[in-house]
Amino acid sequence: MATHLIELSPDDMKRRLGDALAIYVDAMRYPRGTEDQRASMWLEHARRAGWKAVAAIEAGSAADASSIDAPMLGIAYGYCGAPDQWWQQQVSGGLRRIGADAQHISNLMSSYFELTELHIHPRAQGRGLGEALIRRLLDDRSERNVLLSTPEVNGEANRAWRLYRRLGFTDVIRDYHFAGDPRAFAILGRGLPL
Repeated sequence: MATHLIELSPDDMKRRLGDALAIYVDAMRYPRGTEDQRASMWLEHARRAGWKAVAAIEAGSAADASSIDAPMLGIAYGYCGAPDQWWQQQVSGGLRRIGADAQHISNLMSSYFELTELHIHPRAQGRGLGEALIRRLLDDRSERNVLLSTPEVNGEANRAWRLYRRLGFTDVIRDYHFAGDPRAFAILGRGLPL
């Protein structure tokens, strides 16, 4: 079996949502049932301006990769950031709290692609799929920047952090706490194109 990258339409995402959320839960080590809480949010995201999703699929051929039954190994999606979105409001507020000036905030937040989700099934990690998904997802984006949030990890010692650093993501905010989540996150970003 070979791995293929395919772009997902909003309808494809709806059909493959169970598979994508299962990868999310396994990769993040969340308890079963978490996917039920996230499903409606992921579907709502698929209706946002500039939404794009890419999946890594295991299939015998490129033609087989479009099959609804082809096993999914990874998922990545995102969309254009906008002032009315919760995440942008959180990050803009965090930048103000750390003393960023209004011009810096405006430059960063006025044109960015939010890399909302990137997850690889644990059995497929370490094979370059995360980088392949990010590159495909960010190919031909018109925004000036890409931003993401990722859980803080002691010493940045995990595959996700190594990937982001290798691709040139730098710190925007560290040790940030989103409303309703006790974990510390880092907001990372870089200019586009990748």
